[in-house]
Amino acid sequence: MNTYLFQPHGVLTFRQFKRKGWALFAALGREVRIGVLTAVTLLAATPCLQTTAASLVGVSDDGAEELSDTIPLSEATITASRAPIAAQQAARQVTTLTQNDVAAGVTSTADILKLAAAVDVRQRGGFGIQQDISIDGGTFDQTALLINGIPFSNPQTGHNAAQFPFSIADMERVEVIEGAASRLFGSGAFSGAINFVTRRDVQEGQAMLQVGSYGTVLASARQALTFGKHWHTSLSLGAQRSDGAVRNSDFKGAKLFWQGSYEDDFLSIDVQAGHVADDFGANTFYSPANPQQWEATRRTLVSLSAQTKGRLRFAPMLSWVRSTDHYQWMRNTHTAENFNRTDVYSIGFNAFGAWQLGRTAIGAQMTSENLLSRNLGNPMPEQQWVKIPGQDDLFYTRSAHRTQLDIYAEHNVLLDDWTISVGLLAQHNSALDHRFRLFPGIDVSYRPNETLRFFASWNQSLRLPTFTELWYKSPSQEGNVGLRPERNAQWRVGLEWKQKGFVLTAKAHLGHGRDMIDWVMYAPDDIYHAAAFRLNSFGLSFHGVADLQQVLGDRQPLRRLYASYAYLNQIRKDDSEVFRSNYAMNFLKHKFVVTLSHKLPWGINADWSLRLQHRAGGYQLFEDHKPTDRIKPFGTYTLLDLRLARTWKFLTFTCDFNNLTACRYVDISGVPQAGFLFMTGVQCKW
Repeated sequence: MNTYLFQPHGVLTFRQFKRKGWALFAALGREVRIGVLTAVTLLAATPCLQTTAASLVGVSDDGAEELSDTIPLSEATITASRAPIAAQQAARQVTTLTQNDVAAGVTSTADILKLAAAVDVRQRGGFGIQQDISIDGGTFDQTALLINGIPFSNPQTGHNAAQFPFSIADMERVEVIEGAASRLFGSGAFSGAINFVTRRDVQEGQAMLQVGSYGTVLASARQALTFGKHWHTSLSLGAQRSDGAVRNSDFKGAKLFWQGSYEDDFLSIDVQAGHVADDFGANTFYSPANPQQWEATRRTLVSLSAQTKGRLRFAPMLSWVRSTDHYQWMRNTHTAENFNRTDVYSIGFNAFGAWQLGRTAIGAQMTSENLLSRNLGNPMPEQQWVKIPGQDDLFYTRSAHRTQLDIYAEHNVLLDDWTISVGLLAQHNSALDHRFRLFPGIDVSYRPNETLRFFASWNQSLRLPTFTELWYKSPSQEGNVGLRPERNAQWRVGLEWKQKGFVLTAKAHLGHGRDMIDWVMYAPDDIYHAAAFRLNSFGLSFHGVADLQQVLGDRQPLRRLYASYAYLNQIRKDDSEVFRSNYAMNFLKHKFVVTLSHKLPWGINADWSLRLQHRAGGYQLFEDHKPTDRIKPFGTYTLLDLRLARTWKFLTFTCDFNNLTACRYVDISGVPQAGFLFMTGVQCKW
């Protein structure tokens, strides 16, 4: 007769780990079930989970890492559906970039997106000064930008949309949702969406100072605090200035970002507020005909969101985003001077819950877009003119307004091996007519085993023209009030393979767009006109990550290897012959990125970044700032960056060598980019 010293059939569920000497005895002889840990284990290579785990590690006074006494376990969720779903169950592929991906050459928040295969970041100035962000060959106006799920796009123009009020130190991760996503994020997500998730619940402080080429100075500071069990807050400040690498490319700017949150067993509340201001010489930003352009931009964000807890959850949201810009065709003169201000108010209500047939979400969001301008919109009666702050005897004399109502429903079927997400967005906009437009979509994922996932989706999207596309008029551009909304239908397939230390993904997409908007010239001596066309696109992308320490052990110097490649082809169909396209057809046909992190002697860490890009299309050559009839292809260029870092206790010293080969290249017509740049600095944590 056998005698059992311990109960063999009892089931013990771990909900949290405690670092106590006696904790292990509670599990002896019993079946241990750690449901959430299984998900974490399967996704050990998922960047968003790596960041969550990293945030649980503190630093003692002597610089050694230590674990907190209690570590709560929770599923990581991503922004790929209306109802929150764990990353491993998502029906749609999402590219997630974290602090681990901040490689050499990343000097601003948007720079990290250069590593994503399908994302094109075209910059005019350095260090985040006016960057155009697009996905899968779309334009900068077709990408929805969000901060912690709150819309941050600019309906006036996408040129200034990527002006963020926070710095790299505030960032936890970036989620890139590729392809038509109107049913998830509204009409702005025509070719995709990018959600910047900032850090929370970290009680620490840090400061950074960098100096380098061309009199460039970058500085930032951040402090996070926790009050009791429920209250968390953080505040960050940033400033930058530079003389510029080329004539009239100097800049100066500052930013401020505050977050506050409250959470208990029944409710969570999040508040955020930010402001960013930049003044910069705009060189040939908008036309090679004049290198004396200048611009000043300001953006402010205030939002409040909440979420109840339980089986049925409610999530209301309020936000306000103000964007202003002051543009001068000739710096320090009133020639072709423009002033614009947009105020975007959003109110939304989301309800979602889990039941026997899956997870269902329903809700609505209303957005009011309001424009005041001296160049855009409809003329206002003189008695309605609005004084421009800081300007003597200058008023906003034109205005425009449109209101959009989004009503949506989504259902997610969660099975052992399958996730099926079906959704519908009904959208009404006061600028169009009095009827609702419907945007359906379906996303499917299949998981045959723990290492492999397959994806497929079909979605439709719509985008309204920006105020600039409708009304802008300058010596080099002319808008078109007759433009209709862009429409797009897109099919996507993909797969993801994960094994110990490795993550490999592959994607393909096929799209068909109608009434697509671009700025085009019909002759060499013409100005740019906003016009519509049809577009068929096809693309492939691959990327892989290898944790070399996990694969080869931590006694060798190699740490992490990342590689990605994207191919894109687009076929344009126009009713009229075009001399050249200024944006839509200047897409990245080939993009190849490799980053490598490794150790050097004396405790130095090295991060290399190699980026090879071939851009389709070309730009018009100018002689003595006058146009010629010649088009020069953008062609192929390669950028090599290196970052060296050495940490000593609470200090980290860095040296950045950007564009080591001093490659001269052009991303946007007539805007020369800097050659070699050197930056050195120190970061302090406490």
